[in-house]
Amino acid sequence: MSNDNTYRIRPAGRHILTIGSDLIKDRYAAVVELVKNAYDADAGLVTIRFSSMGKNGEEKPIPYIKIEITDNGHGMSFDDVEHRWLVPSTDNKLKRINSPGGRKLQGRKGIGRYAASILGDDFIMETVDKNHEKTALHLRWSDFKTAGYLEDVPIALSKSHSDENSGTRLIISGDDEYLNLWTENEIGKLIKELKKLLAPKVENDPGESFKIKLEFKDFPVSGYRDYSEFIEPFPLQALYDYRISGTVTEDGKASLIYHNNTVPHSLPENISLDIPINRQEAAFCGKLDLDFRVYDRDKGSSLEKKEALAILDEHHGIGVYRHGFRIRPLGDPGYDWLELDKQRVQQPAMRIGSNQVIGSVHIQSEEESGLEEKSARDGLKENLHFEGLKIICKQVLQKLQERRFIYREKAHLGRRKKPLEKRIQDIFVEGDTRTEQKLDEKFDDLGIPAEKREVFYKLIGQQNAQKLKIVEEIEEKLVIYQGQATLGKIVNVILHEGRSPLSIIRNETSILHDYGRMILEKFSQDLVAKIAKSCEKTDEQALRFVELFRKIDPLAAKKRSSRKEFDVLKVIKDIFAAFESELKGGNISYRIDWATDIRFNGWKEDFMAVFTNLIDNSIYWLNTSSKESKEIKVTGYLEDNRFIIDFIDNGPGIEEYLIENDIIFEPGFTRKPDGGYGLGLAIAGEAIGRNDGQLEAIYSESGAFFRITLKGENLHVA
Repeated sequence: MSNDNTYRIRPAGRHILTIGSDLIKDRYAAVVELVKNAYDADAGLVTIRFSSMGKNGEEKPIPYIKIEITDNGHGMSFDDVEHRWLVPSTDNKLKRINSPGGRKLQGRKGIGRYAASILGDDFIMETVDKNHEKTALHLRWSDFKTAGYLEDVPIALSKSHSDENSGTRLIISGDDEYLNLWTENEIGKLIKELKKLLAPKVENDPGESFKIKLEFKDFPVSGYRDYSEFIEPFPLQALYDYRISGTVTEDGKASLIYHNNTVPHSLPENISLDIPINRQEAAFCGKLDLDFRVYDRDKGSSLEKKEALAILDEHHGIGVYRHGFRIRPLGDPGYDWLELDKQRVQQPAMRIGSNQVIGSVHIQSEEESGLEEKSARDGLKENLHFEGLKIICKQVLQKLQERRFIYREKAHLGRRKKPLEKRIQDIFVEGDTRTEQKLDEKFDDLGIPAEKREVFYKLIGQQNAQKLKIVEEIEEKLVIYQGQATLGKIVNVILHEGRSPLSIIRNETSILHDYGRMILEKFSQDLVAKIAKSCEKTDEQALRFVELFRKIDPLAAKKRSSRKEFDVLKVIKDIFAAFESELKGGNISYRIDWATDIRFNGWKEDFMAVFTNLIDNSIYWLNTSSKESKEIKVTGYLEDNRFIIDFIDNGPGIEEYLIENDIIFEPGFTRKPDGGYGLGLAIAGEAIGRNDGQLEAIYSESGAFFRITLKGENLHVA
């Protein structure tokens, strides 16, 4: 307390451990922090040396550890040590941004050096600056545990002249408690962490001149007794199957290159892309440089490919790097920050898993990107900019996954491009046809006359009839499941539409209960009028429920109805009405231009499924658009004894190569980078096909364009 009755915060002694050993994630993170400090000091080389030592300092393998971290950077003056190193959370690096040598500074929090407390109790620092001033510091971290306040901890600090070159040496030592932590397995993990710390090597890129050397001298661990190596970053392998790389500007304009390495002599494809971001959910995160390399894990790989997959097993993942250093744990196996595995479970044919990709994303400084590291060095703060980073990475990967899906379908590495009903028929009908052909060949070989073959053909015919019944049952179940899958798309709509009338009904029921009690006590004409009014309101809301369930009831059917005539226009209006709140929420208008009244002979629930999926897709993509005016337009007209329905929106549209490859109707394919099952258009296409019609996508530069063509023999024009 001072004379003016003001008080001061006095940090406790153990505060330094709270921001040091207690905050840091693990021992590897502590070593990484000290290596980054050497980089910030413009060092060209940092050496990490492990050895064992005796209590009196003589070198021999008894349970004491010494870790020396030495760099040839610019060092620190006595003033730097006193007024910066000894000041926790100093903003020195935050203000400077760049080192004297022009490097972007890695340390920003002013606490990384205290991570050394997790490595050993005794700490010595010797540093020489460019003026040959040598400063020596000695402390014991355990002193901070027992001290009342930070100011009570004795720290030895001295300076002298030295002829040594500039640089810094840290000497950290501890007893067997610290030594026993460094097993062979743990040292292997440290080496892997140091390799992953540095940005992956890119072909023909010399990289920055910063080396890390790891040494072990008389160290009592098998395999590392006397050992040294220069740490080299993991290479970005040339044996990838697919690759997408390039830059994304601070406003989301991507310039990318895609390459399919599985096709000999294939040429890279240039991709330009505007990545939209909903500003309420995410924010752009500065300029990005990306390189994603993806591998198929199919059987029958070559020896060279198997070697590549072995490396992939060890260090797959997408790392995030700032100024050449990785931000842990982004990119660690098992840390799936882009949720690739979760999406792959939903769409195994379309999506890649985290163990199929090695990639890097290079981000800018915190000021430029808004991407802030956590104080515990365990990733990036989950702010809007981090959400933007995830969105951008998923959008870029989406372009690779689309092209990979198309290639694998064409190369018959995925499912064959046939409607599901046709695939089911192929199992039974085509299989039986092949059996008959083989029997004919065998009969010919045996010389069996035609009249004696009839009994065999009759048996096959009976089996065919039974199998066709099974096919019909399976197809009927399939249609029901497709209807229920479509119904699932509007569950949120149903809940939203039903919540308001349900609330009113509950409120009016309570009011009616009160009115009933009151009228029993004393009859009143005014109360009768109020009861009638309340009943009227309840009836109105109940009718809203009845109308809502009427619209969606065919999709929830447990049995396939028979083919009958229905009003197509009414179906379309009903589905738009069901999505009314979703359309209003997205500020999306719709217009229906219908040239003539028609009735169609088919299945009403199929058309409900078609327009549910088309409208749901349009709402999704229009919500990603920055256009002020968002619209869906449906036009129906007769043409050459056919009825055409054009469904058009003014959203981002569908890329021409996707339409040309006819891939968007394939089950499992989706353009949504944030998930989805890729079933909507497949269900819509098969539903129209069951009604002897056709659903096709037409390329348009102004939005999505779908055309439904219905045959004249199923039409009745009013």
